[in-house]
Amino acid sequence: MARLIFAINYKAYETAFNERSLDIARAASRLSSRYQGVRIILAVPAAVMGRILQAYEDVYVEHVDPIDFGAYTGYLPASAAKLIGAKGVLANHSEHKMVYRDVEKVVKAVKAQGLEVMTCADTPGEAAGLAYLRPDFIAIEPPELIGTGISVSRARPEVITDGVKAVKAIADIPVLAGAGITYREDVIKAIELGASGILLASAVMKAKEPEKVMEEFADALSSLAR
Repeated sequence: MARLIFAINYKAYETAFNERSLDIARAASRLSSRYQGVRIILAVPAAVMGRILQAYEDVYVEHVDPIDFGAYTGYLPASAAKLIGAKGVLANHSEHKMVYRDVEKVVKAVKAQGLEVMTCADTPGEAAGLAYLRPDFIAIEPPELIGTGISVSRARPEVITDGVKAVKAIADIPVLAGAGITYREDVIKAIELGASGILLASAVMKAKEPEKVMEEFADALSSLAR
C-alpha cells in the first residue's frame, strides 16, 4: 500500500505564527522518520513558510491566487509558490473558496512549476469536478463539520465513500477525508471508508500537546499502511 497522507492545515490560528508553529514542524520531522508508511504534509501561511522550512521540508503554502507576477498588491501569485520554498499548494479550502475557473488556473500554474496541488471539496460532486483538473490530492471536507470535533467519518461516512467513488470514476487521485477529525478512531474509520489519508487543523493546532496528538494519528495511519 502507498503511504497514507497526514496533512495538517495551520490556518491562521495564533499557533500558526508563534513558537508552537515550529514545535509542530519539528514534531512532523521526528514522526516522519519514525513512521515510514505515513507522509506528513504541513500547509502553512506564506508568511511563516521560511521559518517552518528550517525545521521541516514537506510543506505546502495554504493558498495562492490565480494570477501571474505583476502589479497585484496583497496577492500571492501561483507561480511564486516554488520561489518561497513550497513543495505544494493547498487550494480551494472552504474557508478560502475560488470559482472553478480560478482553481483550474491555480492547478495549471502550480503544476507548471513542478509542484504538487491539493484541492479541497465540500461535497462528492465538487470533488468529481475537481478530479478533471488532475490535482495530486483531493480533500473532502463538509464545511458544517469543520472545527466541530464531530468527525465526518462518524457523522457523514457517505461523504467519504461517495467522494472516493466519484473521484476514482474519473482519475486515480488519492482522496483525503477532513472535517472534525479528533480521535484515533476517526482516523481509522476514514481509511476504512476508502480515504487515502486525512486533512485536519484544530485537532493539532489547538491541542495542549500537539505532538502527542500527531503521534497518535501517525501511529493509527501507520498501522493501516502496512
